[in-house]
Amino acid sequence: MEIRVGLLGFGFMGHNHANRLQALEKEGKLKFVAVCDTNAQQLADAPEGLKVYHNMDELFSDRDINTVIIAIPNHLHKEAVIKAAEAELNILCEKPVAMNVGELDEMLDAVERNKVKFTVHQQRRWDKDFRTAKQVYDEKTLGNVYTIQSKLYGFNGNMHDWHIYPEYGGGMLFDWGVHLIDQMLWMVNAPIASVFADVRNVINQNVDDYFKIILKFKNGVTGEIELGTYFLNDKENWFEHHWYIAGDKGTYRADGFTPDGRICRTTRLLTNVPGKITMTAAGPTRSFGPPAEGLLVTEDVDTVETDHGMFFDNFIRALQGKEEFVVTKSQVKRVLSLMEAIRESAKTNQSIAFEEE
Repeated sequence: MEIRVGLLGFGFMGHNHANRLQALEKEGKLKFVAVCDTNAQQLADAPEGLKVYHNMDELFSDRDINTVIIAIPNHLHKEAVIKAAEAELNILCEKPVAMNVGELDEMLDAVERNKVKFTVHQQRRWDKDFRTAKQVYDEKTLGNVYTIQSKLYGFNGNMHDWHIYPEYGGGMLFDWGVHLIDQMLWMVNAPIASVFADVRNVINQNVDDYFKIILKFKNGVTGEIELGTYFLNDKENWFEHHWYIAGDKGTYRADGFTPDGRICRTTRLLTNVPGKITMTAAGPTRSFGPPAEGLLVTEDVDTVETDHGMFFDNFIRALQGKEEFVVTKSQVKRVLSLMEAIRESAKTNQSIAFEEE
């Protein structure tokens, strides 16, 4: 099967996809056929040789394409996916896949009814920092893991373009939250008992720009996801991704998208002793204060070498029938369902039961 791609939307992500498609075309992996945007100014720098369209109906009617990448504002995904499926086009949709689970159900119904292939651009499963943290978790070198923390902070709280409008699917939960949640769920790979969340507008008037999410997994792990677009520190790599994974045999910490990561352990395991007080430089304590010299040891952790091109490698092979999509429809729906529970928890200030047996 020759993959012949049309690109719907030529904004920021559309330009990123265009660059990727041009590179893949040079490698002989697909044909980049057409681009579409309702804003003629956006198309001013469209690559030469492409067909240019100004609405999705024109693009979907082009029989020279068999696959479409949808990179338009979130509130338009439902219409685009359903129309693309009815045109019998295979689909890669930008995240978040839909505004709510009800929309997604309609989209998936159209996909199944027309027997087309479908996945979502949740490409941050191939981030180096995430894959390195996931490898540490999977290898079980930390013993019984009890908490995983994923944190991302910024210094410019203001958002831009349509992202400032809630009716268009703006806000950080829909933007970065999808990725951070997807990473956590894929890493832990266990049912979720409950979720509690705080979602706020700190700088932006109409859309969320801060959230903290607490996930209680049924395997005993507590996942914590925090994002703040105005959360300041002068520490190196502060305005990048941070991971903490703690188990009963050590703790993993990493800073940065290209992670500076290491495991910290104690040279001897702690034992429970009855009521004994230890004098430290910080005063009498058993658990806090400066550790004794030589008690802590660290191990560097090699970075897992991945990149977002691997998402497209899987996308192409799946279209060719050589393997399954890594990002599946059921996983996408689970993320979106959890996001609805997160918003409900933040609204009610209550813990929400999730995936009850």
